[in-house]
Amino acid sequence: MLTRELAIAEYDSGQVIPDRLTQKQHSHYVGLVDQTLELYRVGMGELRRDLHRGVHQIFADELDCPVRRIDAFCKLLDEKSAYDRDQKGLAARLRKHVFREAAAHHPLVQHPDQLFESGELEVKHEIAGQLGRSWLEIERELFSDVVQFHRLKSFDGYENAPALLSRYNVAQCQAVLFDAISMTVWADADFKQILRYAKLARLMHIIERRTNGGYVFQFDGPSSVLRPSRRYGVAFASFLPALLACRGWKMQARIQHRRSGWENYFRLSPADGLVSNHSVPEPFDSELEENFFDHWGREPREGWAIIREGEVLQLDQTVFVPDFVFQHEKALSLSEMHFGERA
Repeated sequence: MLTRELAIAEYDSGQVIPDRLTQKQHSHYVGLVDQTLELYRVGMGELRRDLHRGVHQIFADELDCPVRRIDAFCKLLDEKSAYDRDQKGLAARLRKHVFREAAAHHPLVQHPDQLFESGELEVKHEIAGQLGRSWLEIERELFSDVVQFHRLKSFDGYENAPALLSRYNVAQCQAVLFDAISMTVWADADFKQILRYAKLARLMHIIERRTNGGYVFQFDGPSSVLRPSRRYGVAFASFLPALLACRGWKMQARIQHRRSGWENYFRLSPADGLVSNHSVPEPFDSELEENFFDHWGREPREGWAIIREGEVLQLDQTVFVPDFVFQHEKALSLSEMHFGERA
């Protein structure tokens, strides 16, 4: 995910509108992003700092690209990258030795004379000899524990430029949710997946059945019982990609600004066209369920129709979504017959 500093959004009539790249307005970004992907693909061993500079150079002549957007691209590219990291403190110990030895010759100059006798190259050669290594190797590892000097080890990459641009749009929506104090989801399908991923995101829920079918899910956290809290913003952001992979939903989040305390709303639905990096839920959890559903058939049997995951059952702290619900054409309420598992 992006950081809060990389979030770009506009505010209009009480709504938060995250930065969005569209095919109509930003089709020329595809070629630029292709260059950034190639920069990372061939950049094994390059410093993170130099890779980021390269991305900025690619977008340098693009007037419709603020610096924060470029930095967001770098952050998303780094998410797919693995860097060599100094996890044992070797760089710190190496710096301590090199600086201690160099201090004895202070000041160092490029061209020694009678007043300043210690030449930089000579002292470096002497220190390298003590360590039994070349100065090029020492210099490569001297600051390897600093983030900007990590070296690229591998890049899993994105499938193509549109995939990165799509990920950017989702990431900006996630960044908006960092300041969310609650989230409401209206759902007509995929109830089990919505509840399961909300649980994985450690969100609390309140469930209400809608008169016209479907459910309303209200998500927040324990502290929200006492007062509105933004502490669950990261959880909301983590939950969003899973929600995008589901069907038949719309979402509204209450956003509270940190400085002013003003509240706005962020609204989203499948009609917005965002693509999740989560896989779309399978229609059936097992082959047994699929075979049973196919054997029953789409048409009612003696007035009984089968509905796939069409009911949410809740008792105290337990939520259960039956895999199948049977409804009689003359019944006023649903009669449950299920072969399922807890969400």
